[in-house]
Amino acid sequence: MQVGFFFWPYAPDLVRRMSAAAERYGYDMIGIADTPGNAMDPWVAATMVAHTTERPRIALCVSNIESRHPAASAAAIASLDLLAPGRALLGLGTGHSGTHNLGLGRSRVADLVAGAEYIRALLRGEPASWRDGAANLPWVTRPSPVFLSASGPKALAGAAASADGVFINFGLTAENLAQTDKTMATGLTAAGRAPADVEVWRIAALDCNSDGAASRAKLGSILAFVAGGYILQGDLAARGVPPELHGAVAELRRRYSTRPGVADAALVDELGLFDSCRVASRSSARLPSVARRYWRRRRAVSTASCSRSALPRTRLQRLSCLARRCCPHCAEWPLPARSGRWSAVS
Repeated sequence: MQVGFFFWPYAPDLVRRMSAAAERYGYDMIGIADTPGNAMDPWVAATMVAHTTERPRIALCVSNIESRHPAASAAAIASLDLLAPGRALLGLGTGHSGTHNLGLGRSRVADLVAGAEYIRALLRGEPASWRDGAANLPWVTRPSPVFLSASGPKALAGAAASADGVFINFGLTAENLAQTDKTMATGLTAAGRAPADVEVWRIAALDCNSDGAASRAKLGSILAFVAGGYILQGDLAARGVPPELHGAVAELRRRYSTRPGVADAALVDELGLFDSCRVASRSSARLPSVARRYWRRRRAVSTASCSRSALPRTRLQRLSCLARRCCPHCAEWPLPARSGRWSAVS
């Protein structure tokens, strides 16, 4: 099993400290969000991580095809691979804060899938066309994996058909896992691909804090962001939202911010949605127990992946807190063989 995290790179010092913590505690992946309206440029941050780490994979988690031309993203991830050979990974989504805060709209899923296919062709060293232009990156010697971020059935099917991997952000209950596994399996079969062809990471929002009230406040803002922004988009009944909460969720969608803060946490409480949003993104109990097994055992224990999301100001404290609470001596132990993946959002 693998455990990773992704975060918003607010400042160079935070990037350096998060990189050091990832190495110290044995995290398998460092994901860097592309949210230029909120934080520094992700490619600058990724370059810093490449220079200050030796083991964890480095993911753009995630970018999009609206604010950055796909050919430019292909060249950027290939360049990052030259700095961190075999560790670079490009994640793509339809767009959220990375597009909204720049005044851009989201991609259609079909366009996202086409963009991923275009980038993968370029990274294989093949000439490829996108919209009205053609490109070629003949200097690329090794293709970096291209992942899609997916929570709905169309994006999951697209990832199954056209990506090297997927960040699934739909929840971690048994019902959630069964639903997304079924959608992925159907998509893989339709595309003639095997499960091993697509690497799967599961996303969870998490806070690690001995102060329950403080943790609830921190989680509230990220829950509004992920639930209002994408997890609870689309058909609410299909997303498991009870009918009596549909009005409140619609209000959350209308009022939440793509610049998360205290107001979003208050909004979730005001609408009576904290527990529902928490279930939707599985923010609390399961990841620590999974991580504890990971760090305490010297062999792989699962075939799943999970990602942790850190929040502003005390990201580093939560990252180290999770590792220390799950395994106080994890930094001293050999890394286990890994076959599963769990990731968290910052």
